[in-house]
Amino acid sequence: MPILKVARLGHPVLRQVAPPVRPETIREAEIQRLIDDMIETMREYEGVGVAAPQVHVSQQIAVIESKGNSRYPDAPDIPLTVLINLEVTPLAPALDDDWEGCLSLIDFRGQTPRYRQVRAKALDREGRPFEFIATGFHARVLQHERDHLLGKLFIDRMPSLETLSYLPEFSRYWSR
Repeated sequence: MPILKVARLGHPVLRQVAPPVRPETIREAEIQRLIDDMIETMREYEGVGVAAPQVHVSQQIAVIESKGNSRYPDAPDIPLTVLINLEVTPLAPALDDDWEGCLSLIDFRGQTPRYRQVRAKALDREGRPFEFIATGFHARVLQHERDHLLGKLFIDRMPSLETLSYLPEFSRYWSR
């Protein structure tokens, strides 16, 4: 499984709304290979998620996982989850500010408000519908990946760019 090239801030694919995947195509070899390559790419770059537009494919596919991640050492475990045609709905109006990073802005962190609790609905890699409720960091990751499918980046959600920091400055001045 190859490691895919990650699109960086400025590449037009990151600003496009990705079309949904037709359910009847999900089990085709091309989609399954893309999912496997996305998982391998996410793990290689120590991300907790990656969306297809980040690997130059404008389709509504995302993968998430958090387990012993050095970029997010305090993050709770999230099982490997494949999310096709992901929908995210806030369950309460409360927002939390916390630090986010992104493989497409690899050297940056910024405080970004996100809903504390969301309902996620998607298709799995077999095309079966599923849904679940996520809170905290898990909810944040889902919202971040959903944004990628809508052509948005975490910096678009930041009310102010005052906390946007290169990683060394984040570690020195902002990290807990």
